[in-house]
Amino acid sequence: MAHFVIMGCGRVGATLAHTLEDAGHSVAIIDQDERAFRRLRKSFTGRKVTGVGFDRDTLKQAGVEEAYAFAAVSSGDNSNILATRVARETFHVAHVVARIYDPGRAEIYQRLGIPTVAAVRWSADQVLRRILPEQHLAGDYREPSGRLVLAEVDLHPEWIGHRLSSIEQAAGIRIAFLTRFGEGLLPQGGTAYQEGDTVHAMLNLERTSEISRILAKAPAKES
Repeated sequence: MAHFVIMGCGRVGATLAHTLEDAGHSVAIIDQDERAFRRLRKSFTGRKVTGVGFDRDTLKQAGVEEAYAFAAVSSGDNSNILATRVARETFHVAHVVARIYDPGRAEIYQRLGIPTVAAVRWSADQVLRRILPEQHLAGDYREPSGRLVLAEVDLHPEWIGHRLSSIEQAAGIRIAFLTRFGEGLLPQGGTAYQEGDTVHAMLNLERTSEISRILAKAPAKES
């Protein structure tokens, strides 16, 4: 069980809140308009915080200091990015995601290290994949036997600058492509992992926990 903070109680935010609560997590949802909370079902037991999502006091009321993840899914790009930066840089929330409407800004946000989901391709499932590890390791594609899955993998920051081939060798995976500055990139022989990259790899489903542990650690120092 973990705590999640959501900014924006529109259709998207309400869907996320219900999904996370159904999974057994605690949830706080923030919106400037108290009437927005009407979208939540009557049985919702999470915190409903009225206020501006990038205000520090508002975030503290929502429990951001204990949050496992923060998702900004309001209707404003600037508000979403600002709130996400405050959650990450001030309160050190490890897992953040911002919904955006202007895909042209994706490169800027990626350079800031903020995972984004463009509204044109948006779904609640995509946000969940970025804030729930068990969701993105469930994979985007599974081959017919069910043994291999294409999934996003998280890496320790010290992997930055290392070639993808060394990551593959360490974890026993095959990197299919990267998402860099909001665009797909097919890796070449010398391609290195950069800050802000999302790594999509084919892996053995039975080894997902082992692979997560390997990549969550800094790479071994070369002797």
